[in-house]
Amino acid sequence: MTKKGNARERILETAGRLFYENGYCGVGVNQIIEEAGTAKATFYQHFPSKEDLCVTWLDSMHEGSEGARAAILKSPEEPVEKIDQYFTDLERFLEERQFRGCPFTNTSSITEACCEPIRKKIEEHKISIRDFFRDLARQFTATDSRAKEIGDEFFLLYSGATMEAQNLRAIWPVRAARRAARERCEQEQQK
Repeated sequence: MTKKGNARERILETAGRLFYENGYCGVGVNQIIEEAGTAKATFYQHFPSKEDLCVTWLDSMHEGSEGARAAILKSPEEPVEKIDQYFTDLERFLEERQFRGCPFTNTSSITEACCEPIRKKIEEHKISIRDFFRDLARQFTATDSRAKEIGDEFFLLYSGATMEAQNLRAIWPVRAARRAARERCEQEQQK
């Protein structure tokens, strides 16, 4: 990797950490530059603005998340085991990050209305999670309309569990959501 590549990655990594810890609006370009150990010119060479940097960070977070969800869907495991895997991964993610929650939700809650590219990335990410749950439900439901309904329920279980785990700094909401999703899957398979 070239020195430029290293600087870009340092900036991206530093900004991601800072955005996640302090929120998008709580971080300035000068702080990112200082903590990344780079020059202002180098920053702007790689990222024309803080908004562009945030969009790039969200893209990288989304790609990692997409890969993990795709692996779960392709797994030969039974659907109920895939549900377990997803919520177990969520539990681990939240614990490792001291219950900071979803970086997309956190960014959305404090992003100015004028940051349309950021809001678009957040919406795309959330829709992809909803689609994941719908695709997972298709693996055990009889109809596409039923898969959409159940997938939406799973999405809301995930969203609520993530938010409340963050609010309460506790893992029980994720475990309760996993149990509810498992039960729903098992009930549907018995029909």
